[in-house]
Amino acid sequence: MGASSNNFLQVVAKNFDVLALPLVTLVYPLYASIKAIETKSLSDDQQWLTYWVLYSMLTIFELTFSKILECLPIWAYAKLILTCWLVLPHFNGAAHVYKHFIRPFYINPQSTAQRIWFVPRSKDSLFTKQDDILTAAEKYMEQHGTQAFERLINKIGRKEQGGEAIT
Repeated sequence: MGASSNNFLQVVAKNFDVLALPLVTLVYPLYASIKAIETKSLSDDQQWLTYWVLYSMLTIFELTFSKILECLPIWAYAKLILTCWLVLPHFNGAAHVYKHFIRPFYINPQSTAQRIWFVPRSKDSLFTKQDDILTAAEKYMEQHGTQAFERLINKIGRKEQGGEAIT
């Protein structure tokens, strides 16, 4: 009985990446995504939408470079570690990638080359005017909720239509 359990542990250890990868890359993210859909929080929606975008990009990368990656025995473990960093709430890696790479590209695609290649800039030019407005709106919604934000926008719209000054 000791030899068979020893063999089982050896098989599990040798195939750890094959066993863990689907759990980390698909099963847990699917569960967490469904859970995020059922909450009103925008941050978990952002985390999981970003994860699926990154997972898609990683899959495209793997399909494109499959012949090269087959020669790298460490690739499966590197992918597992990267995916854990993206998925696990402790690290919040997907949100980090979104905040530092995807969102800056989306907000200002012209300066993406500078952001990717890390060209240090002054603190004054870190955000564009559009980005400041979006950041303020996101913070307001996180603190007060989306319904309060909608009420604020409607209130401002009514004041502008009525000719009243906005204070």
